[in-house]
Amino acid sequence: MIELRYFDRSHMDQLIKWVKTPEFLMQWGGPAFHFPLDLEQLENYMANANTENSDCLIYCVTFKDTGNVIGHISLSTIDRENSSARIGKVLVGDESVRGKGIGYLMIVELLKIAFNDLLLHRVSLGVFDFNTSAIACYEKAGFKKEGLLRDCRKVGQGYWSLWEMSILKPEWLEQDDRDKTI
Repeated sequence: MIELRYFDRSHMDQLIKWVKTPEFLMQWGGPAFHFPLDLEQLENYMANANTENSDCLIYCVTFKDTGNVIGHISLSTIDRENSSARIGKVLVGDESVRGKGIGYLMIVELLKIAFNDLLLHRVSLGVFDFNTSAIACYEKAGFKKEGLLRDCRKVGQGYWSLWEMSILKPEWLEQDDRDKTI
């Protein structure tokens, strides 16, 4: 149904169009980006990504049958010595396909890369505590909550709290409700 392809310059304009507010940018990109998202920020984001030994793999998400780009996701902070990495920049950008399980499929495809191709042991992520649909998606994929970082991001005049979550390779392999091979 979907596939992950390396994100490149041809996808930048679409991503910029999806990020419409400072709050949305904070949810997608965290404090590393500032609003409005622009080509320069994306160039910097991609500067050392998607090479054989880079510590960041950045993907656009496409429908296999049409090739239409519908989302974005990354695997970063890849630590080959400690066999760990972090999922981030998760976005189902095409509003017409939100709420249809695409986020779950994106996570599963990225975990296949992490555990099958890169032979990692641990994958983590952070998700704001109010993003209940994303939390449910990550738990369905096998992630466990590790702890809540209270009021860790200042947004406007308020603060947002972030759940740290992770999944270990043995937990991934225990799940038999999906195909884990590429």
